[in-house]
Amino acid sequence: MHQFLLLGSLWLLAASPALSILQRPTGSPGPPHLQYLLEPLHATVHTQRGATATLPCVLRALPRNYRVKWSKVEPANYRESIIIITNGLYHKNYGPLSPRVRLRHSHRYDASLTITDVALEDEGRYRCQLVNGLEDESVSLVLHLEGVVFPYQPSNGRYKFNYHEAKRACEQQDSRLATYQQLYKAWTEGLDWCNAGWILDGTVHYPIINSREPCGGRLLLPGVRTYGARDKQKDRFDAFCFTSSLQGRVYFIRGHLNFKEAGQACHNHGAAIAKVGQLYSAWKFSQLDRCDGGWLADGSVRYPITTPRERCGGLPDPGVRSFGFPSKELRTYGTYCFVG
Repeated sequence: MHQFLLLGSLWLLAASPALSILQRPTGSPGPPHLQYLLEPLHATVHTQRGATATLPCVLRALPRNYRVKWSKVEPANYRESIIIITNGLYHKNYGPLSPRVRLRHSHRYDASLTITDVALEDEGRYRCQLVNGLEDESVSLVLHLEGVVFPYQPSNGRYKFNYHEAKRACEQQDSRLATYQQLYKAWTEGLDWCNAGWILDGTVHYPIINSREPCGGRLLLPGVRTYGARDKQKDRFDAFCFTSSLQGRVYFIRGHLNFKEAGQACHNHGAAIAKVGQLYSAWKFSQLDRCDGGWLADGSVRYPITTPRERCGGLPDPGVRSFGFPSKELRTYGTYCFVG
């Protein structure tokens, strides 16, 4: 039996005096004073997939022989990846972001970073560092993508993924492994799921709104429950995937189609059979609402509900409902197609 801790409970935060140790004691030093860099007005920049986003970094003054280095903190390995380095006159780009980043440089004190065609993997923490001998200083910003988290398991049942398989499975469904912040936000918005799943940093969690016996018992408070860090190779769980807005459209084709016929029907319309992440994105951002089960690319059958009603599953909350993974020979469902 796995042991777990309870994190992120709103009730716990309200009730536990022990958490007061997280507050900074009176009189303790605050963040170091910035001599050259302006503190950003907003530490979080909100965007969506496919958009252009700018992370602000502005200098008060230009010291001699300075450089500005932008880097991204990678939660999966706790390292910083260099993105761009500039001395004010010249710059050099590094890494996979290289083709999509540039300095805004709207004036001589502006070292802000602009990212075009924002991708799912761009979400996270960035650092703008002024490198100036002994007087180095930096500011941190978070790029936040508006999106949706969904639990995912394969056709052969629950708890089949090691970490690397979970990561690959999410990517195959037009998504990526969720971060803890994304999972926590999804829980505050109503995600209630009893199966534990991998997230991006290699830890395992599950979000519970309604405490119940099969999910740790009725006595445990609601919250994002955690198994902590697990063996990425040996341990097996489900996955929590994250996707953002679509650069395209999902639509339904009615019919009595088996899985192969469903794919062909989409192809005949110049489209592809939709992936799970694309259906969730269409439900979240385009309010796609259909009572019809349809095939998806992974062989599952699902349907999106934004206005719950009795004849469409009877559940009280909006969501993407699932019929699981029926036999691919079954001619019972239509299909959801995606055109980009």
